[in-house]
Amino acid sequence: MFVSKMTLNQSSLFGQVDDLQDLTFIERPIRRSLKTAEEIEKLTVDEDLNDIERAVYLLSSGQDVQRASVIINLPNLVRQNPAETFRRVVPKVREVLHVAGADMQLAAAGSFLTLLQDDIVLIQTHTHSILQIVLLNLDHRDTVVSNAWLETLLSAIDALPKETIRQEILSPLVSKAQLSQSLQARLASCRILGKVACKFESPIVKKDLLPLVRSLCQDVEYEVRSCMCRQLENIARGIGLDHTKAAVLPELVELARDEGSTVRLAAFDTIINLLEMFDSDDRTRVIFPLVKTFCEKCFKADEAVLASLSFQYGKLCHGLSASFTEEQHLWFLEFYKKLCVLGLQHENGHSDNQVYPLELESKYALVRRNCAYNFPAMVLFADPNHFLTELYPTFSSLCHDPEITVRRTMAEGFHEIVKLLGPNVHFIHKELVVLLQDDSLEVLDALLSHLQETLELATSRGEGPGPESKQLIVPELVPALAAAEQKAALSLRWRVHERLLQRYACLPRVVSADQIYFRFLQRMFAIVTTNNVLPVQREAARTLCMFLRYNRKQEQRQEIIGKVLQELAQGRSYWNRLRYLDLCEIAMELFSKAYFCKHFLIQALELVNDPVANVRYKLCHMLPRLRSTIRLPADKHLLQQLEFCVRKLLCREKDKDVVATVRKTVLELDKMDITEPYHKRHERDLLDQKKEKEETLLLEMEQLERQQSEAKLTSEKHTEKKRRDSKTGLSGTKGLSGSTSGATLSTSSGKELRKAKLARSRSLSSHPTTPKMANPDKTLKVKDSGSCPGKGKNLLPMNADEALRSHHFSVAAASSVLSPTPSASSMPVLIRSNTTNTLVDHPHQHQHRSSTLDHRTTNGSKDTQSRKLSIQRKSNSFGMQSGRE
Repeated sequence: MFVSKMTLNQSSLFGQVDDLQDLTFIERPIRRSLKTAEEIEKLTVDEDLNDIERAVYLLSSGQDVQRASVIINLPNLVRQNPAETFRRVVPKVREVLHVAGADMQLAAAGSFLTLLQDDIVLIQTHTHSILQIVLLNLDHRDTVVSNAWLETLLSAIDALPKETIRQEILSPLVSKAQLSQSLQARLASCRILGKVACKFESPIVKKDLLPLVRSLCQDVEYEVRSCMCRQLENIARGIGLDHTKAAVLPELVELARDEGSTVRLAAFDTIINLLEMFDSDDRTRVIFPLVKTFCEKCFKADEAVLASLSFQYGKLCHGLSASFTEEQHLWFLEFYKKLCVLGLQHENGHSDNQVYPLELESKYALVRRNCAYNFPAMVLFADPNHFLTELYPTFSSLCHDPEITVRRTMAEGFHEIVKLLGPNVHFIHKELVVLLQDDSLEVLDALLSHLQETLELATSRGEGPGPESKQLIVPELVPALAAAEQKAALSLRWRVHERLLQRYACLPRVVSADQIYFRFLQRMFAIVTTNNVLPVQREAARTLCMFLRYNRKQEQRQEIIGKVLQELAQGRSYWNRLRYLDLCEIAMELFSKAYFCKHFLIQALELVNDPVANVRYKLCHMLPRLRSTIRLPADKHLLQQLEFCVRKLLCREKDKDVVATVRKTVLELDKMDITEPYHKRHERDLLDQKKEKEETLLLEMEQLERQQSEAKLTSEKHTEKKRRDSKTGLSGTKGLSGSTSGATLSTSSGKELRKAKLARSRSLSSHPTTPKMANPDKTLKVKDSGSCPGKGKNLLPMNADEALRSHHFSVAAASSVLSPTPSASSMPVLIRSNTTNTLVDHPHQHQHRSSTLDHRTTNGSKDTQSRKLSIQRKSNSFGMQSGRE
């Protein structure tokens, strides 16, 4: 075995030697490729030459790389010495460009564009020479070079004055637009005409440019007609609304019927872009028949144009919708539905078993993707109230399309559709679940961009008012969200998983706390403790803190905190203990200082005894932030513990990196209270107060909900008991004969029971009254005051909850909902609620008092009038007495 090991090591060693020899062979050609002495001598320039002389010398007898460097540096030469540069250097550049290659031509185009745009030369003096060079190279035989010079000229037109454009550009343009010129020159003329049209007034455009425009629109080459057609939009805006109908619209109509498909497509795009410049009569009589014919012809015979048509379709429908009749509106909607299923099924609705060529299938998929892009616009076009009957089958088809790109486009615009549907959003709940469970991760990634907005709107505008709407799709939504997270976790695209966890922080606004607790919390713990990607772990920790922040059940909160401390702060792996410190950083942002110190700070400081240096190193970096959470003098014991932690690190630490960090941290701790400005400290204190008030509000909401549920349970038990008693009484009446003694006994026992209940309710009430000292008006007031707190009890948790959810649990929103003294303001509500429940649970008391009072009022009006004053005085005295008590 030892010999085999030696052999293996020797072989590996020889292999390394062979590799080194190969490297030496590779190195030899590199040495041969270095410049020789003769080449170095040719590249050497006399140091005594100034910049202008050196540029002239290099342009005359230098290498190509040296000439290119001079051309690139031309703007700097002009800035330093414009007169000499234009007198000596620019003519040489013109000579060099005549025989230069494509790279040098492109460099020159960029340099001359800089000269024209940056105003570094006097336009009146030197623009002529620059534009002459630019216009001369427009006819370069290389198309790439010619287009580069054309872009230079078009960009320079924006910076040139009108008179310069008229003299230097428009004058030679007349000759370049003739049929005798090359195709490339006529195409350049089309683009130049479209660019300069916006620089001049309408009369000049109509007089000088329109003849050239008409000539180019009737050119024998379809490329020229198509290029000029796309410039008609600029021409129309240059001549204004008045002349567009007479001069531009006839040309567009003729071009839309051209034999070339690219020309017809250019005319179609231009018509759509100019829809606002045509009146209603033109749209109805000219544009609509033209567009309808174009759509029909493209659908039957021209698949190449369908892609652009489908992309512009939403803009087209909205531009013409004001002039549509009901029949025309329906036709455009039906044509859109056909485009959405193009390549999937026949017009009669049966499945299409035809196998298309790959190129044609990709064109059809592009058409359907463009239809998916335009779907929000078509919802608006068809009216969201008619979505279910008009567009829902098409919407479902696009969400289930076999092409991933189509489904991804639907996912990207899903939030816009949700906004448009409003109260009818429940129509598309099924498709939301389908997209969340899509097989492709690209679809899920597209849905994540606006997932929070989509979920909030989809779960708050369903059928039924109030909280019922929030529970409509929860049974299907929660499993879909959980499955989406599992799918993202199993993939290798960890950034998608990270984004998904970031978006899941909004779940407390969407689903109930129990669903989060049972379906998502354990999963967040698993990601934090077992995932191998650090950003994913940290995002899961942040989402976990968000779940804890807005959980309103004390038992669940305590269990979550206990699990965090057990699995992270006291975890066996140092990696988990590092994640606990990450979680502490997040908790310091989300929770108030008091909450953090109560639940997280002590366990973080105990990590000073951690056996792993990396944990102690991270703790040292966090010490200043941990110190900022301690409020004096209330948390003096925590400050002592933190100082003890620092002393222990200074005295016992052996790792040099940790020691260096501790020493630096001690200096930061000493300067904290001195260097921080007062206004920043004040803002931080105000923010902490808002967080603390929000936490207090959550606790009060939990108490109110618990008391409300207990009161409801008690009321249900009492109602059930009374129902059973009534059933028992009915059966006893049917089974027994009605004896007078039995009836008398039951009546007397019923009266005794009612008296006992009445006495018990009086003892619990905060406003004691007796039937002898009340009048009918007083009774009504007592009933009303008893009913109002009951309503307040039912509405207070809901209003607070809605306010908290509607502002995304923001700290600022919570401060606006909270009262200045929440504990003081909430206690009277609780007392009134208990009193109300007592009154409601015993309705016979009200009937007894009302019957007594009604009987007294029948004794005569005189008796009532005579006793009013005494009753009022006695009732007031009882009110004062109860108030003192």
